[in-house]
Amino acid sequence: MNYYIVIPAHNEDKYISLTLNSIVSQTVLPKKVIVVNDNSTDNTSNLIEFYTKKHQFIEQITIISNNTHLPGSKVVEAFYKGYELLDNDYDIIVKLDADIILPNNYFETLISHFKSDNSIGMVGGFAYIEKKGQWVLENLTNKDHIRGAFKAYRKQCFLDIGKLKPSMGWDTVDELLAQYNNWKIKTDETLIVKHLKPTGRTYNKTARYKQGEAFYKLGYGATLTCIASIKLAVLKKQPLLLIDYLKGYYKASSNKIKKLVTKDEAKFIKTLRWKGIWRKLTY
Repeated sequence: MNYYIVIPAHNEDKYISLTLNSIVSQTVLPKKVIVVNDNSTDNTSNLIEFYTKKHQFIEQITIISNNTHLPGSKVVEAFYKGYELLDNDYDIIVKLDADIILPNNYFETLISHFKSDNSIGMVGGFAYIEKKGQWVLENLTNKDHIRGAFKAYRKQCFLDIGKLKPSMGWDTVDELLAQYNNWKIKTDETLIVKHLKPTGRTYNKTARYKQGEAFYKLGYGATLTCIASIKLAVLKKQPLLLIDYLKGYYKASSNKIKKLVTKDEAKFIKTLRWKGIWRKLTY
């Protein structure tokens, strides 16, 4: 199976070489890698160029976007700049962050999962972060969720979900819409992905409000939003984030901003989420 990779990168000179080195060390190499250098002001461009000169399947493009860090929308818009340059001769499309290290059998294993079941639409491993010299699970999500830092989609699944949404919450709504369209999500605990820059490190207060807005856009409703907000604040060990999330939700609700899902999709998502909560309570 052919796979293409798109990597949005902004000021990643501390990590980008490690990410690219883990890609060129794969047991099954990608057909194409496009690194989207998004307005970097450090040495990111030169480091990418080192790899483009050595590996013909790696290409760098440079774009200039807003300097404001807005999780979700900025990274997806950068992704599309790279995706637009690709042809359709792929079986799997991959969105990677520029601050991760993949095990060298990562894509060989992903491909084996995709081949094992034609109804599998997305596959991924698990993010680990370094704490006191040890690599530990970055435990921010359920184990059936694939982190946005390393998303791999079967082509038809990617098209069925309408590709990626340029909004915070894109890496949750994609999985929900995949299930809405009868695709399976597969996670593999043996695939340990080292996440060099833990999630949320660069988020400002405006970005934190965006999380609550994302819950609104997903059609969660007030009760589910409260549950999800409490859970995320606890996992991040920052209880006051709960206030930011709820403010973001009610601001979005008051302004009636456009949701990422239709009414039917929102109904499906609510049912799916409540089933998950009930399953945990009765397990």
